[in-house]
Amino acid sequence: MAKIITEMTFNTEIAGKPGKTLIDFWAPWCMPCTMIAPVIEELAEELAGQITVGKVNVDEEPALAAKFGVMSIPMLVVLENGELAAQAVGVRPKADIMKLLDL
Repeated sequence: MAKIITEMTFNTEIAGKPGKTLIDFWAPWCMPCTMIAPVIEELAEELAGQITVGKVNVDEEPALAAKFGVMSIPMLVVLENGELAAQAVGVRPKADIMKLLDL
């Protein structure tokens, strides 16, 4: 299951964490976000132990959305060892997300 990331938990659970992290920036009213949500959860289960998967609700965490320059959602961000490695906006098939993760 993807972790719910807040501004308070970001620094302890995500920032500077070794390895890869996939973050899904979303909102409950966003239809494309609800379309991609099952894929994100599937990846979280399949890749457990290999990568960290998290979700940021942009309505509840506007500071985190601003930190990553989120202008449209859903937006996927890949961090590698805490540094921005890749990002993509919009609904993506699972294969594209795997490519984004370089897996």
